[in-house]
Amino acid sequence: MRTETKQDALKRMSYIEGHLHGIRRMVEDEKYCVDILKQTYAVRRAIEKLEGIILDNHLHTCAIDGIRDGRSEEVIGELLELYEIANR
Repeated sequence: MRTETKQDALKRMSYIEGHLHGIRRMVEDEKYCVDILKQTYAVRRAIEKLEGIILDNHLHTCAIDGIRDGRSEEVIGELLELYEIANR
């Protein structure tokens, strides 16, 4: 993983973790359901951004290296698997 991507991913994961702890407190404190849901939606969007960053890194590094190394079928298979998982 590229250094800048790793730093960005770790920063986003810290944000997500903090946000999740906040949501837990909201549930424990019996906050208004709509307010809790708004926060869960924010976490979901943050996770989607994190996934996009990691996928972009993979496509620009690991996937290219795999294709250059003659493993194009394996690389395509992995990408198709990710696509299927994302669309379940």
